[in-house]
Amino acid sequence: HPHRGFETVTFILAGELAHTDSAGHESVIRAGGVQWMTAGSGIVHAEVSPADFKRDGGPMEILQLWLNLPARLKMTAPRYVGVQADAITVDQSGGARVHLVSGSHGGRVGPVESLTGTFLCWVEMEAGHSVRFDGLSERDVFLYCARGAIDVAGRRVDAFTLAGLSAGDRMTIAASEPALLLFGHAAPIDEPLVAHGPFVMNTIEEIRQAFADYQAGKFGVAEIVEA
Repeated sequence: HPHRGFETVTFILAGELAHTDSAGHESVIRAGGVQWMTAGSGIVHAEVSPADFKRDGGPMEILQLWLNLPARLKMTAPRYVGVQADAITVDQSGGARVHLVSGSHGGRVGPVESLTGTFLCWVEMEAGHSVRFDGLSERDVFLYCARGAIDVAGRRVDAFTLAGLSAGDRMTIAASEPALLLFGHAAPIDEPLVAHGPFVMNTIEEIRQAFADYQAGKFGVAEIVEA
């Protein structure tokens, strides 16, 4: 299926996920890894379970974020970065492990360089421990509790809960029980946004053009990965 005008970031929490796209990228990313795809000017991609996972079976859990791109980057060249778990930077602080995908934390830097300066990580926390994030002033802050329960500014956030937060310059997250969460922040994009199906642009005319370009074959073709 096609995309234009934004990025997808896919966290593989359990199982394996194969990726292929019309720009020639291929990978199979396993549990704990991340796929970061910039659709930009247009890409066709496929995300499927690889052949051995289909044969052997097992649990499968993924979380995918869509990251908007500003107008100046919506038609940038497509790109893809697949990062296995052992290549993701880990910052251990007591009972909190910050798996850093992009941006910096605790003097460490994640393996993906975001085009928009987006910070993204996932955090494993033991009960009774906490983690602090700084540099949040004038940033949009995102938090999703995937497992367990956490406390933020005196409020409980349970599993399967998405929170949009105004944090000031810093935020402390405490685990009231063992927890897994996704956390990120980015500079606001103060532009019109029009989304339809697989496209995220600034105007309805750009959406119509995206459909026309895809139907004309300008996005290319993605082959299904079976390895």
